[in-house]
Amino acid sequence: MSEATSRPLRIAVIGTNYLGANTAAGMAEFGFDVIGVEIDEHRLKLLNDGKAPLYEPGLDPLLKKHVDSGRLRFTKDYREIGDWADVHFICVGTPQLEGSEAADLAQVHSVVDMLAPLLTKPALVVGRSTVPVGTSTIVEQRFHAEAPAGSAVEIAWQPEFLREAHGVEDTLHPDRLVFGVQSAAAEARMREVFATPISEGSPVVVCNLPTAELVKGGANAFLATKISFINALAEMADATGADVTQLAEALGYDKRIGRGALNAGPGYGGGCLPKDLRAFMHRAGELGVEEVITLLREVDDINQRRRAGIVDLTHEMLGGEWIGKNVTVLGAAFKAGTDDVRDSPALDVAGRIQLHGANVTVFDPEAMENARKVRPTLRYAPTAVEACREAHAVLHLTEWPEFRELDPAALRGVVTHPVVIDARLNLDADTWRAAGWTYRAPGRP
Repeated sequence: MSEATSRPLRIAVIGTNYLGANTAAGMAEFGFDVIGVEIDEHRLKLLNDGKAPLYEPGLDPLLKKHVDSGRLRFTKDYREIGDWADVHFICVGTPQLEGSEAADLAQVHSVVDMLAPLLTKPALVVGRSTVPVGTSTIVEQRFHAEAPAGSAVEIAWQPEFLREAHGVEDTLHPDRLVFGVQSAAAEARMREVFATPISEGSPVVVCNLPTAELVKGGANAFLATKISFINALAEMADATGADVTQLAEALGYDKRIGRGALNAGPGYGGGCLPKDLRAFMHRAGELGVEEVITLLREVDDINQRRRAGIVDLTHEMLGGEWIGKNVTVLGAAFKAGTDDVRDSPALDVAGRIQLHGANVTVFDPEAMENARKVRPTLRYAPTAVEACREAHAVLHLTEWPEFRELDPAALRGVVTHPVVIDARLNLDADTWRAAGWTYRAPGRP
């Protein structure tokens, strides 16, 4: 690796969608000179104007601040980062491979294709993309074989734990830092890069490459398990008259369990957790670890059944009829605070109900454009109130604060039948019932 001089470290961030845009802006905020590499022309223009290619609270101002300062810029030309950068972060996507549960590593290998021939001196290449365990070894072998600097190119892996809608906060103030490194020099360089959050108290775990690769997959697998577990308990609550929200509160006081992510609802979604869970299972299968597959397969199945259960409840509340019924879906994003509709439970439920023959109208404060691309045959309304007009049932499927603030008394005059299914379990049931609504929520009496 190159020796640092008195100048700030130079950081290259390759791939600038959600992870990369947050990483690039965060590195500039830490005081480094940063070049982001983005091959998509539309995204590239947005980023160089200081605008994120997606909705993420607080990201646009941070990008704008450092683009304007000259500390941060974006390019599509790998030649600008080759020997310029001290550290290269790989932040490209690893989507689910079409027709398989495996991770598609094409973008990671494309980075090696483009970057390796340009590295003529020692460098540190740090993977942040979520990859199956063992990927870093393959990446390292390729860099050593294809880069002019050969074995002087060192590979590290530093998994990210960014939560959508909290990406800026999690980048600048991470709850932990995991450094998968192979030398003291690489660890020292990583500590230099993350000196600011380390000085603020972010704990550091130093480990080998396979451990670092397993951390993110393991974290997501556990999170998915926790979400599916509370949703399984919601089914128990429905069968017994218990209240799953009170149950979760009581369980959460146990320090061994914790309250975080212990929220019943329509299940997990988004662009990371579902595909990461399946890729984790796939890799476990390749390694012959059958116990992991058995456990996580049931976790994933529970999650999918949760969506089907909401459809069944809607059918019940519509009197067993789909044809001629108008159903409103409040929410399209997989969670509040983002415009990400990948594997969104809300859109999945909306699509299933439409396939049964009902008329479905959707509203989301931020995700309408993305929703239309994924589900163009659904109806879309400009406001929540308009979406509810003449509805026979209203489904609350994304926990935007705007939906909790709706006036059920005023909305009562807009719908055909005042039926609300609170799949997120965060509306005020008493207020809605007092306004004349039939309120139903999975796992609550």
